[in-house]
Amino acid sequence: MQSDGIQPLSGIRVIDFSQVMLGPSATQVLADYGADVIKIERPGAGDLSRSSIPDDPDGPNNPVFRSLNRNKRSIALDLRQDEGKQVVYELIRGADIVVNNFRAGVMERMGFGYARLAEINPRVICAFGSGFGQAGPLAYKGGQDILAQALSGVMMRKCNDDEPLTIYATSLCDYSAGMHLVQAILLALLQREKTGRGQQVSVSLFESMLAMQMQEAAMWLQRGRDFSWGAYPLTGAFKTTDGAVVLVGAFKANPLRDICAALGLPDLSADPRYSDFAGQVKHKAELQALFRERFATNTTEHWLAKLDEQDLLCAPVLTLSDALVHEQTKANGSVVSHEPGDPLALIGSPLTMDPSAFRIRHAPPALGADGDAVLAEAGFPASRIRALREAGVLS
Repeated sequence: MQSDGIQPLSGIRVIDFSQVMLGPSATQVLADYGADVIKIERPGAGDLSRSSIPDDPDGPNNPVFRSLNRNKRSIALDLRQDEGKQVVYELIRGADIVVNNFRAGVMERMGFGYARLAEINPRVICAFGSGFGQAGPLAYKGGQDILAQALSGVMMRKCNDDEPLTIYATSLCDYSAGMHLVQAILLALLQREKTGRGQQVSVSLFESMLAMQMQEAAMWLQRGRDFSWGAYPLTGAFKTTDGAVVLVGAFKANPLRDICAALGLPDLSADPRYSDFAGQVKHKAELQALFRERFATNTTEHWLAKLDEQDLLCAPVLTLSDALVHEQTKANGSVVSHEPGDPLALIGSPLTMDPSAFRIRHAPPALGADGDAVLAEAGFPASRIRALREAGVLS
């Protein structure tokens, strides 16, 4: 999507050490809305997501890498050399934000901790995404989405007790923490407008997952019992003759009556066993078995029409490939490309702003593709850039 409006983060420069998903998902939001995001990458390897699947490990077209790194520029620097560190310090002087998602203490050991960077640039905002936080017994443990699912209680949460223990297939923790990191960065930018100074902000996968369970946590902390919308007795996913339907039997005065009307069953809400929520919970297995039997007799389209007639919350259970071509996806403009007709499609921003809209300014970068331009903009003369390349500091 293109827009002539001024983007909200135009003029903001981000130095991005992050890789894989937590940090890159945050910096991509900043980039999509106008920030100049400069990825600091390792020579010869770069962001781990460049080679996370055997697709295009030496180029920018790996779908996993592309999904998180549009609108960014890449500079490959050897930070083991003092001259490489000096280059970063000089870039920091003109930066607004520095982002990393290393383990706690790594940036400090590299010489890029907040205290050091604030000496160079008091206005800089240092944003840190970790696995478990900056202090505590797990601060120095390697963080990862699946580990956070396990440690936060998310993996143990099931709608039915007989469901097997499983890993959630989408990177829920990484994305959630990435969006929390964006919030922290934007709040710090607003604070800087008032104080003139930057600060350090941080989020973790673990804390983000606890926050996502705020309703469930409050129920446990205050009542000592579990709570799950998905475990409600009239809610579930049910196979049809050609697919599946998900039904949410809640948020109505008498949802069981309406479900029975849709399914062509007698009004079970008139039965004393099922007449109130407590009874429905007690007899959930029986009710769900009746629902399964009825849904299995006809098509998804048939049952959705019947459920819609009763104004019940329902939807077909789609595959991702189906969802990507759904008419609502098209109406929302969710799938985008760098150029018209580009087969390397991506999911765009879910935010709607007008006129300061999401914009694809350039494609995800090849490793180190923008090193010369970034340094030239920072005031490095051509002779120094050439010397950095000859010394192997810049690749």
